[in-house]
Amino acid sequence: MSENRRAFLKKSVLATAGIAVAPAYIKGFQQVKPSDRLNVGVIGIHDRGGLYNGSGHTANFTRIKETRVAAICDCVDYLLPKAITDIEGLGGEKPKTFTDYRKMLEDKDLDIISIATPGYWHALMAVNACQAGKDVYVEKPISYNVDEGRKMIQAARKYNRIVQAGTQRRSNRLSLKAIQLLKDGVIGDVYMGRGTVYRSRQDIGKKPDTSVPQGVNWDLFRGPAPMIPFNENHFLYNWHWYWDTSTSEFGNNGIHVMDIIRLGMNINEHPKKISCCGGFYAFKETSDQEIPNLQVAAFEYLNGAIMELEVRSLPTPSEPYSHLWLGTKGYAVIQGGSFQVFEGGRGPATAGGQTGTAAFASGAQQDRTAKPSMQVTNADLEPNPRWDEITKSGIDYHFQNFVDCVTSRKKEDLVTEIESGHMSTAMMHLGNIAYRTGRKLEFDTRTEKFIGDKAANAYLSRPDGGRKPFNMPEEV
Repeated sequence: MSENRRAFLKKSVLATAGIAVAPAYIKGFQQVKPSDRLNVGVIGIHDRGGLYNGSGHTANFTRIKETRVAAICDCVDYLLPKAITDIEGLGGEKPKTFTDYRKMLEDKDLDIISIATPGYWHALMAVNACQAGKDVYVEKPISYNVDEGRKMIQAARKYNRIVQAGTQRRSNRLSLKAIQLLKDGVIGDVYMGRGTVYRSRQDIGKKPDTSVPQGVNWDLFRGPAPMIPFNENHFLYNWHWYWDTSTSEFGNNGIHVMDIIRLGMNINEHPKKISCCGGFYAFKETSDQEIPNLQVAAFEYLNGAIMELEVRSLPTPSEPYSHLWLGTKGYAVIQGGSFQVFEGGRGPATAGGQTGTAAFASGAQQDRTAKPSMQVTNADLEPNPRWDEITKSGIDYHFQNFVDCVTSRKKEDLVTEIESGHMSTAMMHLGNIAYRTGRKLEFDTRTEKFIGDKAANAYLSRPDGGRKPFNMPEEV
């Protein structure tokens, strides 16, 4: 990208800071000349990478006025026509199409690579994009294992690239306010955080191997994962349910809640001790699924703080994603569209007018703190006209923040810079390794290795970096 274009875009961002902005196709807003827009190549256009009810990658980069989707890539080429139609339906131009991302990276006109492929592909594609001189937006989980995440950081630094991890919930203003208040000590010292993710998943059953469908490059779809015969249960979304391609529901959805929990506790390091229990229930006789549908993990940190995560994918009550922080002065939760703080108080719990042993023996629900001492909703937040206009225009602010940083070249302004994304993703990997080894593990937070545990360390990377030629190199 020419320096003139970078200078123009930087000036454009600075000029619009704090005022209303909207996508280029909305009438009444000054147009950015096509020659001055950042060209984006999106890899993986099924589901999240495509339109995705208007919130996907192609949708966001089409709406953002400083960018255009100039190319799309998917090894399932029958998905490409609909993606083109969706982009054009939002006012975008017809993009170039690729089935092999390596060919896309050779395109000198592309400034940004946006990655929404299956998660086991994320790291290698991001590293290769950095090597090709592109800035990168990469979906969560950013990597398949801990080693891959570290290689992504190394590539971003070596090639001076702007790399944003796609933990979009960090750009939720209520979450950011909650994090700020917790860091300010609203509940004292936070000694524990607990996240829960409850969603019901269906039985995927058992399906036979078949020939590869027309329009599918199975070799590219499998990529770094071991090659197996084509099976519909390992294709498109169902790859989530097998260990050779999945980071389990911890990496798929647990990362969303624990990313916010970790920030609220102001912890920017790996846990030193990890344990995890769980199992695969309900569909044992009828399903090919390998990953558990219940996992409960505990993470202990050098400062003594503890985090817990429960992910349940079985029939369950209608419970939302839950964020709970426990502090020395009370506790706090994000639930029902609000951040609520409850003061702990020094008095004993009561039940049915009784205290002490009598209260417990009564069988009645204990009355501790029924009403929050503080409640913050979106309506209580400070005005932010630019954020409001961006989101009202159908743009996810996480994407806009990335584009702003691409033009300014200030990685420190990213909402989720790749190193922070690695910290949250690695936490999910460590929980999975504790589950798979079946024991409590001790982790060296500096070397990113388990202490005296060869079997656990084997899970930190794929053998030889993965299946050739899609293996992560030793040096990036």
